[in-house]
Amino acid sequence: MLDVISIGDVTEDVFVAVDRAASVHCNSKNVCSLDFAFGTKLGINKVDKLIGGNAGNAAIGARRLGLNSALYAEVGDDSQGIRLKEALKKEKVNTKYFFIKKGQKTNYSVVLYYKGERTILVHHEKRDYKFPKLQKAKWVYLTSMAKGSEKMFPKLLSYLKKTKLGFNPGTYQLNLGLNKLKPILKQAEFVCMNTEEAQKLLKTNKRDFLYLTKKLQATGPKIAIITDGANGTYCYDGKDHWYCPIYDVPVVERTGAGDAFSTGFLSALLYNKPIQEALAWGTLNSASVVQKVGPQEGLIKLNKLKAIHKVHPKFKSRKLTKKEVTTSNRYCPKTHKKW
Repeated sequence: MLDVISIGDVTEDVFVAVDRAASVHCNSKNVCSLDFAFGTKLGINKVDKLIGGNAGNAAIGARRLGLNSALYAEVGDDSQGIRLKEALKKEKVNTKYFFIKKGQKTNYSVVLYYKGERTILVHHEKRDYKFPKLQKAKWVYLTSMAKGSEKMFPKLLSYLKKTKLGFNPGTYQLNLGLNKLKPILKQAEFVCMNTEEAQKLLKTNKRDFLYLTKKLQATGPKIAIITDGANGTYCYDGKDHWYCPIYDVPVVERTGAGDAFSTGFLSALLYNKPIQEALAWGTLNSASVVQKVGPQEGLIKLNKLKAIHKVHPKFKSRKLTKKEVTTSNRYCPKTHKKW
């Protein structure tokens, strides 16, 4: 039996390190943008072609954490698709459900990053998604998929009657709206998304995380998790509210941080760890990823994760009370070395 089957899209990612910004504008909410006019020649430091896509990140992340993982995804019969499959095999991910589709092209994205922040330009090919006959697995991890993927929901829901689900929805899935996602949410052991995604799904501008996590959990999942970047992670399990600070590390590039968190959290649950420890696993995995370029190079191995956790026993999540306001949102080790 597999430990986890990751379901979603994969991409070839081209990472472009911008040398300097033509101009950076920040609004009153401290949301910043990189702006440059057409015709501008913008210097770059380097270009990296890497493997990406939420589902692939999760499958590889789970494998590095010692789990038997597989991936359902579709790619084109081009050099990129072949390279993606070879990379998965190298990581010892089961590729039985990784389909190379004749006459189609592989998804790709271009990531412009500068001083730890980035903008992602994404292209998804049209897919005729068909839910395959999957072997038994303890968990399914469902993440970003493009238009037409909702056709698989009925067969997916039938399969989920005998397994557990972790759900990290992508942009298209969120655009389907709460009503169409409710059958999936009700089957989920946990759902994980960032603040803006939760606000969009719940149709609210509130940043009260006790409210947001409770509201999200009420849509169906047993556990609701909201990541808030440098401010840490909030969680509600139907009984208790939990908070985990970030592990403060030098950030190179943030792509894949959410996938790394969800994978670490799911893997901890598979190892029968309690929620508070699972939140720490997710955070450490995410902290490792943001120190590298791309979503997969920094995915941590199980022995290293355990070693870091052992060296820093004070790094942990904690219960929140209804009246409590979090004043410390990061764990700062006295010494830090790149992992």
